[in-house]
Amino acid sequence: MSEVQGEYQAGVCNIGARETTRRRAVGIAALVFALISGYTLLMANDLNKSARWGIFFPLLVSAIGFIQARNKFCLAYGLAGTFNFGKIGDMQRVFDAESKRSDRKKALSILIQAAIISGIATAIFVTLP
Repeated sequence: MSEVQGEYQAGVCNIGARETTRRRAVGIAALVFALISGYTLLMANDLNKSARWGIFFPLLVSAIGFIQARNKFCLAYGLAGTFNFGKIGDMQRVFDAESKRSDRKKALSILIQAAIISGIATAIFVTLP
């Protein structure tokens, strides 16, 4: 097993430092977008309150980015059965069926966590005066 593959742990860790930094950057960018959008929606008093639900998607992207960075685990790689500890885009395949199953379980867990976090944040935002 090469040094690159030696860091992969099924259902635990499927990305290295570069990919982790990339996920954190996406989380930050999406959060900034959500905050700017939220502020704009709050200032537009003439808009229907239901328009505020639109902030869910940037919050979801942000939450996914931060959770992936914290866990060193890429949701998309987990679903695709791949991992990467080298250069960005230099993915390796997971061949073991049990490892793939474990990775998919972790990926779905990340998606559910992000949906809950962004759903709660969106609901609070919608109820603001």
